[in-house]
Amino acid sequence: MTQVQDRSIATARKAPLPDFVGIKQKQQATWASGDFAVIGTTLQIVGELLAEAVDQRAGERVLDVAAGNGNATLAAARRFADVTSTDYVAALLDKGAKRAAAEDLKVKFQVADAEDLPFDDGSFDVVLSTFGAMFNPEHTRPAREMLRVVRFGGRIGLANWTPEGFIGQLFRIVGAYLPPPAGLKSPALWGTEPHIVELFGAQAMDIKTERRIFNFRYRSPAHWIQVFRDYYGPTHKAFAALDGTQQKSLEADIVDLLERLNVGGSRSLVVPSEYLEVVITKR
Repeated sequence: MTQVQDRSIATARKAPLPDFVGIKQKQQATWASGDFAVIGTTLQIVGELLAEAVDQRAGERVLDVAAGNGNATLAAARRFADVTSTDYVAALLDKGAKRAAAEDLKVKFQVADAEDLPFDDGSFDVVLSTFGAMFNPEHTRPAREMLRVVRFGGRIGLANWTPEGFIGQLFRIVGAYLPPPAGLKSPALWGTEPHIVELFGAQAMDIKTERRIFNFRYRSPAHWIQVFRDYYGPTHKAFAALDGTQQKSLEADIVDLLERLNVGGSRSLVVPSEYLEVVITKR
């Protein structure tokens, strides 16, 4: 081994780990900002499709992890499951509780961290997460927790944005203005089959994946910008962190992406966004 190689290995070994505690605190503040429920309700169809993908049965014990305002929660409750809905942002659970009450659905809502779930091993028949667990900074921890709390033979259902899709491209645009902390893995990795196998494969009897499309439907690119700038935590915080010139540049880059992907014609905005639907059966 050469001295250069030896120094390179030594440097890699000394590379500091990301400050996961600090990063998660900032992420929690990000998701608490704006009002994700405004965006979340538009994604309801994803929760319904995921409930079907896991073959949700009446009477099953279901946990929704990083539930936001409760799309998968409501989908499971509509199928007469015994549902516990969790998130680390209490205000989002409050929005989910109001939605459940409006439909007279019985759901338990509980503040909980996806990386440290306050439930016994094997407590649930099904664990769900739609565009939620994927945003935790330490990928292995929420995966390990979801595997722990689901029973043997139970199912884990996930919906995760892919790197190639619209949201994955949006992440890269925002990251060019506000780079993520060094060493932090992209949340969009959860939208790739190899990463899912890496996280869950050792305890999986079976893993099924399917790439699906969710269509963002808005009046125009300007309407999308207004809604996501005001209500979607990551873009809300990104715009707030930039000066006026940078804000205009970021907006122009996002509008360009929206216009390139728009299949709705000149009078509306319809942007297909790919996500990975995952069903894991625990062995």
